[in-house]
Amino acid sequence: MTENELSNRILGCAIKVHKALGPGLLESAYQRCLEYELIKDGLDVEFEKALPLVYEEVKMEVGYRIDLLVNKKVVIELKSVESLTDVHRAQVITYLKLGEYKLGLLINFNVALLKHGIERIVNNLEE
Repeated sequence: MTENELSNRILGCAIKVHKALGPGLLESAYQRCLEYELIKDGLDVEFEKALPLVYEEVKMEVGYRIDLLVNKKVVIELKSVESLTDVHRAQVITYLKLGEYKLGLLINFNVALLKHGIERIVNNLEE
């Protein structure tokens, strides 16, 4: 399944969760519910996936964690904030680069309509 196909399925699950719960909850609630929906949809989901930082020959376990990693391809970073900022976007870009992933979804559940809280972030990997 391509990143785009996965993205469509992920967003369908995210919309289902948002419709059921609405805005205003903690990020952790949305994270667990989305994980449940993704697994129910037959996707492989890694929760709080550890991501080491590798600098030249040095590998550091510095505590970076991807909220959800789907089918080892799509990074999902969840928020429940007033608005997304450049720091949130930079966090996803960093995870994409460190893990050599192509696609990240930054999803803010603290919005009236979820479509206003979704950002696709692409890592243009050099091949």
